[in-house]
Amino acid sequence: MSDEPGRPNLRARGEEALGDLAQALLENPLVGQALSTALGAGERAAAAQRSAMGALNIASSAELERLSRRLRSLSDRLEAVEDRLDEVADDVDALRSERAGAGGPASRGEARLAVAEDEEG
Repeated sequence: MSDEPGRPNLRARGEEALGDLAQALLENPLVGQALSTALGAGERAAAAQRSAMGALNIASSAELERLSRRLRSLSDRLEAVEDRLDEVADDVDALRSERAGAGGPASRGEARLAVAEDEEG
């Protein structure tokens, strides 16, 4: 394979031949029909597979991914509730400390809280 001037190199000729062949295939109605039939058959096979999996009660990968996203979302929300619950518990502890430190008569709300705690405990 020499690069003599005046002679196109083999690679360029091969690329040109492949391009011409691809163009001819794309323009051929028989090839186009065969491709559309093959693609249609593939889609029908995928639909049949989804239907069979549904009949057997087997989850698809898309359904598993959707479930996974929902579980992550639920986990995030639960974590936020836990954080808020910790904050409320800290606030209750602070109120208890204030009430114990004051030594005076408890307010009506604190009395209710104390009664509720006694009933739970």
